[in-house]
Amino acid sequence: MTALTRREFLKVSGSVAAATGTGGIAGLAQAADSSAAYASPPPEALSTWLQIQPDGQVLAFFGKMDVGLGLDTAIAQIVAEELNLPAERVQVVMGDTLLTPNQGGASASSSIRWGAQALRNAAAEARGALIAEGARRLGVAPADVLFHDGIVMVANNPSQGIRIEHIFDKNVPGKLEWNKQQGNGMRVKGSEAPKPVAGYRVVGQPVARKDMHGKIVDTSGYLTNVRLPGMVHARTVRPAVAGAVPVRVDESSIKSIPGARVVWKKDFLAVVAPQEWHAIKAAQALKVEWSTPPQALTGNDGLHAHIRQAPAVASNGGNATRGKKAYDPKPTLAALAASARVVEAEYETPFQSHARMAPSIGVADVREDSAVIYVDSQKPHFVRDGIALLLGYPADKVRVIWRHGAGSYGRSDADEAAFEAAVISKEIGKPVRVQWMRDEGIAWDPKAPASVLTLKAGLDADNKVSAYFFRAKGFSGWDVKFLPDTPEQTLVGMQLGHKKWDAHNFDTPDESYRFPNTVAYWETIAPFIEKASPLRSAHMRAPQELQTRFANESFIDELALAAGQDPLQFRLAHLEDPREIDVLKAAAKQAGWTPGQAPQPSRQDGKLAGRGISLYSGYDSHVAVIADVEVDPQSGRIWVKHVTVAHDCGLVINPKTLHNVIEGSVVMGISRVLFEEVQFDKNGVTSVDWATYPILDIKDAPQKIDVVLVNRPDKPAGGAGEPTHVAIPAAVANAFANATGRRLRRYPMTAERVKEVLKA
Repeated sequence: MTALTRREFLKVSGSVAAATGTGGIAGLAQAADSSAAYASPPPEALSTWLQIQPDGQVLAFFGKMDVGLGLDTAIAQIVAEELNLPAERVQVVMGDTLLTPNQGGASASSSIRWGAQALRNAAAEARGALIAEGARRLGVAPADVLFHDGIVMVANNPSQGIRIEHIFDKNVPGKLEWNKQQGNGMRVKGSEAPKPVAGYRVVGQPVARKDMHGKIVDTSGYLTNVRLPGMVHARTVRPAVAGAVPVRVDESSIKSIPGARVVWKKDFLAVVAPQEWHAIKAAQALKVEWSTPPQALTGNDGLHAHIRQAPAVASNGGNATRGKKAYDPKPTLAALAASARVVEAEYETPFQSHARMAPSIGVADVREDSAVIYVDSQKPHFVRDGIALLLGYPADKVRVIWRHGAGSYGRSDADEAAFEAAVISKEIGKPVRVQWMRDEGIAWDPKAPASVLTLKAGLDADNKVSAYFFRAKGFSGWDVKFLPDTPEQTLVGMQLGHKKWDAHNFDTPDESYRFPNTVAYWETIAPFIEKASPLRSAHMRAPQELQTRFANESFIDELALAAGQDPLQFRLAHLEDPREIDVLKAAAKQAGWTPGQAPQPSRQDGKLAGRGISLYSGYDSHVAVIADVEVDPQSGRIWVKHVTVAHDCGLVINPKTLHNVIEGSVVMGISRVLFEEVQFDKNGVTSVDWATYPILDIKDAPQKIDVVLVNRPDKPAGGAGEPTHVAIPAAVANAFANATGRRLRRYPMTAERVKEVLKA
């Protein structure tokens, strides 16, 4: 085949991209070409970010991707705003390493608060260039033209004008100032200033999502549907005991399966067949002798005792950490000892799986010195870097194409199958599609780390807080890196001998509570198994913040009640950030909670009802949540009937989409606090399907979700993908305590645990 440059590729595929919008070039399966150069476009070129199509449509190239939050619509609105176009005239291409610069992928709720800045600045620069060139062609000064709806026109004679597609042929010429950073830190700007917020006409409007039609009729290009000429199917073969490696493989055990063959490289074992069903059968039939590793797992029953007893290997004053201050607990402990009364509690959180709706898929076509990879990863550019290292190729000889997948929030299994497919494709010289099975997607994905959180507070004789102690201890959120930019961050990389990095991270709360003699710190412990563990821990939606805010916001309630105060009024009295105070007041007003008047529990038809509150600040956003729950003491069921969310993420780009994002966050937060827990024994993970790893069912969804948007056009847009989700667990736990007079300090708050605590 003939190799195409980015410009040539866009010439032949631009109309397809314009028609499909999100995700790049849907339905066009590109095979690898050994002569191809797949370098990402230069961030300093204006044409990297925007291109004008022959019909006047604008393509915007976004170096991130979307996991179902409607980001392409928001980006289209931002670009359209600067170009004085309606949003429907802008289409967004995402996540293709050949077509888009490396803006870091989806992480840290950064797509709007960081990633959109480049598109806004590029569009502003393009607007200036279009006005200047249009004015020149019209024979007037730039100050004497109007620019509206894709036409540069003479101000005092609007009938005299020129359309943008006739001003420049596809690429708007120009250079931007680039800060030389890749990933989330990439910033570009031009000489033209973006519009003032007061002049916005498109941003802030409830524009309908651009991706819905394509998803419904499947023209958006789902990863599961990618097929390449000559492609074969593969399945990995996993041990029944964690830490075991293959020592002998009987290839004759699959000889009756048409076309089936074994790929065995070091500790990595897979089977390949022309038909997918035959690959599945071969993986089940293959006879393997496994090594006998030492038994390293405790099982669920011993998990939290192990965390308490295990020595800390790092803390937020120590190894490979960032963003938190060193700590000294001694002054706080001394102040606690001198307090009239000490309130203390411990909270426990489990391992949790990303449990994506469908497990990992990857398609790879690896040639002699180049490769094309298809993924639904959150970070396609870093997948490119990691696979290039795995294959021993330069990064500019690997192209990664993002396709819509099963959803993901964090370092899930999304990257894994692509790395495995690349290894197998190189070994057999054919395009390969790897799809994990359901059990692998839960049992072998990176997990949210389990933890034990210890909190103590002192009260003086007047019930004023005299000291505050917070410690989180658990498995590291960086056991697996948040970026798949090196092979050892994947199972297959470790199985092929790449040594896992040694870095540690957890979290402490950042809300603006001000108590005297405060200390907050975290400690991490070593993983159960260093290499290729089913309990690898990593980032999951709002990494480690769900755990820390569950504990901290639950304890704030416990402390308020110990001091004889309304939990809402207690928070308002001890917060410094006015935006946090405002969201608490907004949620309380919507829910009818008067500060100083603690909610009263009720009982009807044998069921208990209560109300709880929680606060979260992060990602340049602030959220308050009030949960109203119903507890059935007989069945142990907690039903979160009504949730009120007050949400301040600065400037609101699209209120309709933001509502949807918040509602999705509520549902996922309820699922995690009530249902989700990875079960494991001393051999491995036993949660392998939706029966053993249940998630929220529609019958357990809230009856009503009220959302109050605290729009702040004077503030930069903050993150929306994670904040609400963090505040849910503590609000539910506090509502349960209000309803029952009992406290559950461990999630998930399953029916069995509810009945147990009510009996105590």
